[in-house]
Parts: sequence; C-alpha cells; structure tokens
Amino acid sequence: MGIQIVITFIGVVFTSVCVCGAAARPNIVWICIEDASPHLSCYGETAIKTPVLDLLAAEGIKFTQAFVTAPVCSTSRSAMVTGMYQMTTGFHHHRSQRFSGKGSGNTLYYESYKVPKEILTVPELFKQAGYFTSNSRKTDYNFERNGLYHSQTDWEGRRAGQPFFAQFQLKGGKSRGSRAGVDHRRMKIPPYYADTELMRDDWATYLGSWVETDRDVQKILDQLKAEGELGNTYVFVWTDHGVSHIRGKQFLYDEGIHVPLIVRFPNGQKAGTIRTDQVTHIDIPVTSLTLAGIEVPPTMQGRDIFSEHYVEQEQIVSGRDRCDETVDFIRCVRTRKLKYIRNFLSDVSHMQPSQYKDGKNIVVHARRLFEEGKLDELQSRPFLPTRPAEELYDLENDPFETQNLAGDPTYASVLETLRGRLKQWMIENKDLGLIPEPILEDKGRQYGSKYAIMLQHENRDLLKDILVAIDACESGDEGRIKSCLGSPEPSVRYWAARAVGSKKLLALSAPLEAMLKDRDGTVRVAAAQSLVQLGDLAAVRILVKEIENGNLLVGMYAIRAIEAVGPQVRAETNAAIQKATKSHYEFTRRIANRLVKTWKL
Repeated sequence: MGIQIVITFIGVVFTSVCVCGAAARPNIVWICIEDASPHLSCYGETAIKTPVLDLLAAEGIKFTQAFVTAPVCSTSRSAMVTGMYQMTTGFHHHRSQRFSGKGSGNTLYYESYKVPKEILTVPELFKQAGYFTSNSRKTDYNFERNGLYHSQTDWEGRRAGQPFFAQFQLKGGKSRGSRAGVDHRRMKIPPYYADTELMRDDWATYLGSWVETDRDVQKILDQLKAEGELGNTYVFVWTDHGVSHIRGKQFLYDEGIHVPLIVRFPNGQKAGTIRTDQVTHIDIPVTSLTLAGIEVPPTMQGRDIFSEHYVEQEQIVSGRDRCDETVDFIRCVRTRKLKYIRNFLSDVSHMQPSQYKDGKNIVVHARRLFEEGKLDELQSRPFLPTRPAEELYDLENDPFETQNLAGDPTYASVLETLRGRLKQWMIENKDLGLIPEPILEDKGRQYGSKYAIMLQHENRDLLKDILVAIDACESGDEGRIKSCLGSPEPSVRYWAARAVGSKKLLALSAPLEAMLKDRDGTVRVAAAQSLVQLGDLAAVRILVKEIENGNLLVGMYAIRAIEAVGPQVRAETNAAIQKATKSHYEFTRRIANRLVKTWKL
C-alpha cells in the first residue's frame, strides 16, 4: 500500500540527480542512533514528545516496518557499512573480531579479520566517487580496514563544492539518566516485563534518551541549514537495533530488530509519505549510493527502496550469533503477518550467563523476581534453562509475540513453509553462522577470509550437509546422528557430537570416546562436553587441555563447556580456571572470572 505512492515521484528525483553534473551531486547524511526502538511520538509513543524527528518525518518518508539484520551493534553496523548480510560476510559474531593490540584478540587469525578485497564498503565507494567521507564518533565494525574516512567529525575540511557522505552516531538509548520530558502516567510497559518500580524507572530513562536524541538531531539539521546544504542533502535516520532490554537487544523479537527509519529528501520533497512495506537497514547503503549516482557493486544484498522497479519484500531475515562470551545461533523469518524464530541451540537458556547483560540492573531485578516465583509464565521464559527449537507468532493478533504457535497443529503447514524458507535463505545467502566459530576461524585462515569459504567449489554443499545434520540432531534420530559423527566435515561432526549429550543419547557414547582424539579441537570439545553430560566426568580432562588451544576460540568454547556442565567438575577444573583468568583472550577471561566467583574457587 505505502509503496505505491512513492514510485512516480522517485523517478523524477533520480533523474534530477543524474543530470545535474558533478558540482551538484547530493550529499548523503546518515544519522544512526544506538539502542533504541521506534518509541517516537511520530510512531505513536505518547509518554514523550520528539518534535524534531516528528517534523523530519512530516517533511520526508516514514517507514513503519523497518528492521535490522542483526540485533546488536557491531554486527548490525558491519552489515550497514557493507550493504551485506553479516552472516554472508562472516562478520556476524559480536566483538569476536576486534583487534586492539598484542594479546587482546585471536591474533593468530588477524588477517582473516580484514574485509576481503571482494567487498567494498560504503565509505570507500563514496570516497572513490569523489565524496568527502566522515564519521562523527563510532566505527564499531567486526573487521579492520583503515582509510574509510577523511575525518572523524563532520564534513569540515572538504574541498569547495565537494559533496559529502557523513555518518553521525548518536548515543541514543546508551545515554540514559534523564527523565525530563517523560510523562510517567502514559508509559506502557510491555506485558513480557514485570510492571515494577525499577522497571518503570528504567523505561523512563530510556524514553528520556529519545528526548535528548531529538535535540541532537536538531543540531545536525541546524548545521546543514546554516551552511546552506540542507536543500541538497538526503538525510537518513534510524537506529542500529532495538532497546537494550531483556527481550530487545541481542534477540530477534521485534523489540530487538524493529527500528524507526525516516528519510528526508532535499527540500522536503515527498513530504508526509508513509511506507508500510518491510525494509531492512542493508537497503540503506544501496539506496544511498543510487541517489548519489554511484554504481552499486554486485556483492551488495540490499535493495534500492526508492527504485521505480522496486518490489515489496515478502519477507525479511535477521540473525543473532555469538555476543561477547555468549555463544548462540538464532535466525528469524518475518513476513507482514507472521514471524518464525529458529533457536538452533535450544538446550540453552535465552539468558545464559553474560557479563554484559547480567550487569544490568533490570536483568538482576528480573532474575531475582524469577527465582522468587514472582514472574508470570510469559515473563519467566527468558530465564528458563532451555527454550523451544522453534517459535511462531501471529503478528497481527499478537504483536508482542507472546503466544508461541509452533506446537499448534492448526499452523503446521505454515510452520513447515517458513522453516523451508529459512533453510533456503541460509543456503542461498551462504549463512556462515552454520559453521561453529572456531572452525570458521580455521577455514577463514585457510582461504584468506571467512567470506571466501563459500566461494570455493569444494564447499558448495557444505551448508546443506550441516543443515541435514542439525535436523537429525534436533529430532534425536540416533542412526543419522551416528552417521554424522563419522562425517569428513568437522562442522557436521561438531553438531552431531554436541547433540549426543544434549539429547542424552547414551547409546552413542562409545563413538564419542574416539572423537576425543578428533583432528579438530572444536569437535574434541563437543565430544568431551557430551561425555561429561552423560556421566563420564573423566572426559573433562579434554576440556581442561583445550582451554589453551592455539585457536583461542576453541579455548573459549572449552571453558564455556565447563561452565555448561556445572560445578560437578569444580575439583577437576579449578587450577585450569584460575589460570584462564590470565588468558590472552578477553572472553575466556570473562568466563573464568565468573566461574571463580560463582563456584567460589
């Protein structure tokens, strides 16, 4: 519906861009706000007023169904700056690929952390086209590449008449504290959170951050206007993901992936347009390049949302993978009416131990309420020890995603369809999340980059094979799992070995004994963890040994496996855990320090 009123106008605008000549090329400004969902007054929030953003929406195009492809900052921004899904490029693990000096990261694999030559980032493309490029504050990407920007402030220093591509990173929901301008009486706490004084106070500071952000946006617009550039500038405003809350940031419910998106055309053209079709934030790079008359590279997976040939996207896909020391693997397919979520690690809690989230007052508060039995069934779900492998929600009738329909026979055919769509999407878009991270690191080093893995002919069926193994593991099919244990592919062996313990398949414990000597460290860790889960505590010696594997990701998996099997192995692992508090890898240290505290070592 909303898309139809845009098409004829866009053709006029694009033509004007193409014929103006280099001197009149438009500027592109991105305003990306951290940790915030669409709680602006122009999106229906009544507890605050956001007059600047409301006016920007009135003067431009407001998208009501915009989403990010990753619900956490570095992965979302990595997708944003490449115009590609983070799962395709290999930038999908949050903070796994940061490098800030000797001993601070997985330095043995540093070269595979760089953006491969096949991928040109958005700033580079603008720079090659003669644009001045800048970024005001944050370049939180899961890769290293220098020289993306001329400066780190704004467009000051450009040549006379030189067009600019400027990014502004506003703290948004990360900058909490003020409650000024928040009408507490109008605040509505989502039903999946306990409506307590602490929760309401936290929500008020979050809404207050939108009031402050509104003023920050005004300063940027004032600068453009004062320099006479507003009339030649496309302004994009969105957030890097949803609000930082229990079900928001890091997760695939709409609170985590649904974001505002406002686009103001030069001179307020197409003012007041409302788009209700689904778009993603990786569409913004393609659209921005096209508006600037710059050729879009074939690697980019987003779409030009203002093209006269644009077709409404039937579905969007988003994914969450490892966040800091928390290993996870979740994908979702969202249509306008339904959302399918696949929890590939269904045997762990949504709120598995995490230094980042566990340090938040709201999480401490909610977890205490859970332990005291004061949360209802819906509010308790994130703290349960396991979760369903599949979730299905009717978004039209259940916008808060509270009633999981995956087990309802009425929706069996719908579930099968969306399940199939996700598998097809993962194969077609070369989703590297299917490959366990330590194995991904090894393969990335072998081929020069993680992105290059799926470009190799010998890996053409790799993702299909892994999905077959995962399906067998989830169903508990012992015959197929046993076959997968003998696969030549370490990723397949890993998933199979892991399933033996999580599904308590005692009949398959014998093959795991041999896998303790597997040539791949990640597989050895999975086999050892499963054996311990089946009662063979002696296998913990392998986990202790693998903490010091040369691939630091294997070491992190090993100590996380120790944490997962529990304090029953306290005596056997005490010395290794104490030593791991001095590990070169930050995230191994985090787990070790947590175990020292919680296990009272």
